[in-house]
Amino acid sequence: MKTILSLLLALGLPASQLADTDNLPINRIQVIGSHNSYKQAIDPALFKAFQKKDSVAASKIDYEHIGIVEQLNMGLRNLEIDVYSDEKGGRYAHPKGLDMVPNQPAFDPEGKMQQPGFKILHVPDLDFRSHYLTLNDCLEAMRKWSEAHPDHTPVFITLEAKGRAGQNTGLASSETFDESAFSELDKILTEKLGKNHIITPDIVRGKYETLESAVLNNNWPTVKNAKGKFLFLLDDHGAKMDMYVASHPSLKGRVMFVCADPGKPEAAMTIRNNPKDPEIAGLVKKGYIIRTRADSDTRQARENDKSGFEAACGSGAQIITTDYYLKSTHFKSDYSVSFEGGKYFRANPAFVAAGSH
Repeated sequence: MKTILSLLLALGLPASQLADTDNLPINRIQVIGSHNSYKQAIDPALFKAFQKKDSVAASKIDYEHIGIVEQLNMGLRNLEIDVYSDEKGGRYAHPKGLDMVPNQPAFDPEGKMQQPGFKILHVPDLDFRSHYLTLNDCLEAMRKWSEAHPDHTPVFITLEAKGRAGQNTGLASSETFDESAFSELDKILTEKLGKNHIITPDIVRGKYETLESAVLNNNWPTVKNAKGKFLFLLDDHGAKMDMYVASHPSLKGRVMFVCADPGKPEAAMTIRNNPKDPEIAGLVKKGYIIRTRADSDTRQARENDKSGFEAACGSGAQIITTDYYLKSTHFKSDYSVSFEGGKYFRANPAFVAAGSH
């Protein structure tokens, strides 16, 4: 087998296209996706005004993404969505940034931000332009895309619940995330995307006593059984994660996975943002699914530094996020990341190299 593989590689065929990934558990694949996937560019005039006040902070958010459906069509298989609770509607409808610089393009001509429900944006009042202003619209677009491509490989979605946890903090900028908000979030994800399109912790846990025991016993579904589906990971390691887990041991009845530490009943997926974290490889081999980053804050793209991406690939982390699956249009750089052959999905080399089966 190795001889045939070597010959095929010599012909220029990437290893990721040689492996039969359909029968691999989804923790034995590796995908590339986007960070803050919904983000549109800050209006140039507003960006320049902010840049004069804080050039360092401005440089870190000087990027944008093509539409989410376009990303999925390219083959990206991780998305990141930031949601803000807006129970009554209108909280984020009038960003202060619009008043800082005159004559900016219309922000919300259809009045979407006035509607009650979860909103999608990066930074209120500054970095507020999004391909989808509401979570409802985003989920409906993904569902439509998925149903038009029923054999698509699984899509991992990291979801960050923005705003502080618990009761009202008195902050006007964002609404707090409490238990009722999380219950509503689960409901919306299920209703708008469709229960049949989501792999939940209950599905992975199966007959095992805890979610972690299922993961350590390789109970992840195969790629074939995960086609046409999405998995959600709550991006929080603190109070909001604890709130989401409370009263739901092993995430029973929940829609999202959480970043629980190994040894916890809920441990299955987690985030290690540093791709050079020496613990990633061991966690991957045990069965956990790890999300890491190839780049952050535009730094690697500006320096054309792929060491983070190379480390992420080598670590075996199953999910690698980037702001640069395409080259930047904001500054001159040749930096962009993909697997061999310009792909964003492949068999995980951490298992292929070890001859695992």
